[in-house]
Amino acid sequence: MSNAIYQVPTAVNEPVLNYAPGSPERKEILDTLRMMRNMRKDVPMYIDGKEIRTGNKKSICPPHDHQHIIGDYHAGDKSHVTAAIDAALKAKAAWSALDWEQRASIFLKAAELLSGPYRARINAATMLGQSKNVYQAEIDAACEMIDFLRFNVQYMREIYTQQPISSKGIYNRVEQRPLEGFVFALTPFNFTAISGNLPTAPAMMGNTVVWKPANTQIYSASLLMEIFMEAGLPDGVINLVYVSGPDAGDVIFNHPDFAGIHFTGSTGVFQDIWKNIGNNISKYKSYPRIVGETGGKDFIMAHPSADPKALITALSRGAFEFQGQKCSAASRAYIPESLWTEVKKGLIEDIKSFRMGPTEDLGNFINAVIDEKSFDKLSRYIENDKKDKDAEIIAGGNYDKSKGYFIEPTVILTGNHAYITMCEELFGPVLTIYVYKDSEFEKTLDIVDQTSIYALTGSIFSRDRYAVDLATKKLQNAAGNFYINDKCTGAVVGQQPFGGGRASGTNDKAGSMINLLRWVSPRTIKEALVPPTDYRYPFLASEKHETQPAAQVESKAKAAVS
Repeated sequence: MSNAIYQVPTAVNEPVLNYAPGSPERKEILDTLRMMRNMRKDVPMYIDGKEIRTGNKKSICPPHDHQHIIGDYHAGDKSHVTAAIDAALKAKAAWSALDWEQRASIFLKAAELLSGPYRARINAATMLGQSKNVYQAEIDAACEMIDFLRFNVQYMREIYTQQPISSKGIYNRVEQRPLEGFVFALTPFNFTAISGNLPTAPAMMGNTVVWKPANTQIYSASLLMEIFMEAGLPDGVINLVYVSGPDAGDVIFNHPDFAGIHFTGSTGVFQDIWKNIGNNISKYKSYPRIVGETGGKDFIMAHPSADPKALITALSRGAFEFQGQKCSAASRAYIPESLWTEVKKGLIEDIKSFRMGPTEDLGNFINAVIDEKSFDKLSRYIENDKKDKDAEIIAGGNYDKSKGYFIEPTVILTGNHAYITMCEELFGPVLTIYVYKDSEFEKTLDIVDQTSIYALTGSIFSRDRYAVDLATKKLQNAAGNFYINDKCTGAVVGQQPFGGGRASGTNDKAGSMINLLRWVSPRTIKEALVPPTDYRYPFLASEKHETQPAAQVESKAKAAVS
């Protein structure tokens, strides 16, 4: 057994490939897309390292071509959740006891596999299964996932090396134990990297995991699982199941060994989970860790001094990349009257230049929303906006689901700062704009702060440093990730740890050491190097002039009692 204190490779952010015409990565992704589109993948669950096929198959179709089948996943039930928990608990002792550098090696290898031989495949799986364009897939499924793995290894080592001081004759240390029980990872459709990080972050710290991805993300989740297993992940450490949310919850939240949940998804679901855990709290061996990132109603606030061109670009990218299906997407904006004419013109020109269609055509900036449920919700909002006197659609407003779930990028102008689409999360390519009087900048900051129950991301555009300072202070609690002269999306692991407050979640900052600390339980150990052998402290010793002999004191005490 080695007694070395190991260094780990210094984490750096994975370079983003640009897929420009003529580039080798462009040719590779197009070839991979053709290959994966033309095959029908059989997608099993993975429990205790084994492929589980139930025969209850559900088709996987690209959102932008919902009649074309690219795979079938095997749906499970409560029995598979129980089996996954049993496998996680069986694997726990050996995995927890494995030296941390051995766990690190597995995830570093997974990062290298993603960076090299699997890069095109994970990007293509995300493009086909989640309808992300090539650049959005690259920064998510490849680069961010690689960054999570590499930086989390670095954070893990830093956590283990943080130790207390020791006074003379004492040796103090802290060990970071994995949680007692299993962790449940419940992951979303919109980011392959988030889906991969939620189970691997707890696993890296010695926990074992039951992982349930969104049904609309199973195609890329299953590929991630294949990569983790190829990297050497032992059986039972992460168990991937495809079951309904109620079935998973009914088993997991009633299990005495439930130790924590790592969640990204809707606010309503997260709040229901929290209630369920609270109602069952007496059943658990320990208090479960609840870590969740939920919704957002993210804003761009412009000061009259803002650069109009930079502002327009931030709106176009922040609101409409990945069809606005980011919890950080800009969905409300506040523009001063003096800039509105120029901003309106430039934003409409941008939107008119967007190409919309399937991800296999790399010239398309806009693709489909994730499924019919999302399409129907968004189209209902748009139709209501067309009839509402408080709303004017100034760009977009059309939609079509005959071949794919396509919603045209839509901009709504409202004179009511409390209009429904200024307040409610839509999770689609819909931006609502409120134009304010230049003289009411400070008042409008208060409106921004008070409008939404969420506090995930937001930005201020200004070339006036006093205005930037004022906005930064007044909007202190309005966003967990705050941007100055930049769009409110695009947090990078290691650079902008991600998370928000209020109804947006527990703000445990994925992409930082903070998140990993949630998956350990510290134990402090104190060792006395030379233990004392007499109970008497020095203060008990007496000087002759200030005390009487013990026998006299005892005699006087007896006399007083009698």
